[in-house]
Amino acid sequence: MARRNRRRKKLDMTPQEINIDSIAHDGRGVGRDDDGKVVFVDYALPSERVEFVPVMHRKSYLFGTTIEVLKPSEYRVEPKCDVFGQCGGCVLQHLDAEKQIEYKQQQLHENFKKIGDVEPDEWFEPMTSKHWGYRRRARLGAKYVPKKGGMIVGFRERNSSFIQPTQQCEVLYPEVSALLTDLRVTLEKTSCNDQIPQVEISVADNATVMIVRHLQTFIQSDLDVLVEFAKRNSVQVFLQPGNLKSVHPLYPEKPEPLFYEFKEFDIKVEFLPTDFIQVNGDINDRLVSRAIDLLDLREDDTVLDLFCGVGNFTLPLARMAKAVVGVEGDQALVSRANHNKELNDLENVDFFFGDLFKEDMTPESHGNWLAKSFDKVLLDPPRSGAAEMVRRMDQINPSKIVYVSCGPATLARDAGVLVKEHGYHMTHAGVIDMFPHTAHVESIAVFEK
Repeated sequence: MARRNRRRKKLDMTPQEINIDSIAHDGRGVGRDDDGKVVFVDYALPSERVEFVPVMHRKSYLFGTTIEVLKPSEYRVEPKCDVFGQCGGCVLQHLDAEKQIEYKQQQLHENFKKIGDVEPDEWFEPMTSKHWGYRRRARLGAKYVPKKGGMIVGFRERNSSFIQPTQQCEVLYPEVSALLTDLRVTLEKTSCNDQIPQVEISVADNATVMIVRHLQTFIQSDLDVLVEFAKRNSVQVFLQPGNLKSVHPLYPEKPEPLFYEFKEFDIKVEFLPTDFIQVNGDINDRLVSRAIDLLDLREDDTVLDLFCGVGNFTLPLARMAKAVVGVEGDQALVSRANHNKELNDLENVDFFFGDLFKEDMTPESHGNWLAKSFDKVLLDPPRSGAAEMVRRMDQINPSKIVYVSCGPATLARDAGVLVKEHGYHMTHAGVIDMFPHTAHVESIAVFEK
């Protein structure tokens, strides 16, 4: 049967006024237009009346962007960044920082209620730190655009693949933000400046590293320009001509290993520039301490750390417990974790590779850790959550679980399973200000038998 041609209804972009009632999970204000249709409006806040222009419509809702604030919220503030509203890196700079985290706590509460039908006995006070200059990891887009004056470096624009030119970034570590103009000029000097799509930045305790992705082979003069940039700014420069396995150092030829430390636990964690580490170093320090405190460890406790990465929680845990097992689904990270075990002279910790998203895991296929029981469990999964591992909690049988989450919806889902199907009780929960001025929500919850 021939497919019927349906013309999409033309979007009416006439400006409209609307009252904003709440804030959505992505930071947009939410209200209803005169027809009762739900409207999500960029850069609008609860209790405000704004004029907006529609930018996209769906059958039951509409997206728009604010063009004028007619009645401002008492919590509206002047954004610190000159390109706020164009850059997609931050979406909440117009909202008071303390109110941002309050809304994130409300969002977590709503997710627990609507998705998991659970609620903690007690809410933690939000864990907060500095609101600016906190970000130690970033992926910046790059593009050579002659019509815009040449090389552009910055974050992607919101709802767009275009790159917003960025001279400085208020949420990046200040020493990294200060390099952006020099980085742009340096990339523009290369012979293949139109073949450089991105630069990844990581800041360790001992060094700053930049990975330059390039789709065309650099000639010697390009390499010379990049080396001069590295020397001038005391940074390490790596090149990425292909996939992640192709990443290699340009300068220094043999760079010192990157690391960060947990001084409270006398732990050093080494990592590669391509490894995942938390973007907010100060909050990460405090989060690890909080998680260990909440596990209420005894000297004879055995602890299982699932989604352990390079050992961010596992290694400090090993200083406090009888034995710790870390499991990670990336074999390269498991190797790095084992290296960190040796680096810190720890004998009571073991790391295993395991696909923690498989339902048919067996001890034979994933190591003997799966056949053991543990006193305590720490979960720190990606945004998709830990559904498969949560289903196995009867088998693992810990008395206490501390769940660190970057996805409030999946935490709520998993919390519902732990409480309703496995007999756990959610004693505490709260949010962590890992990503100020963005819509991302980091949270923590505690479960006891």
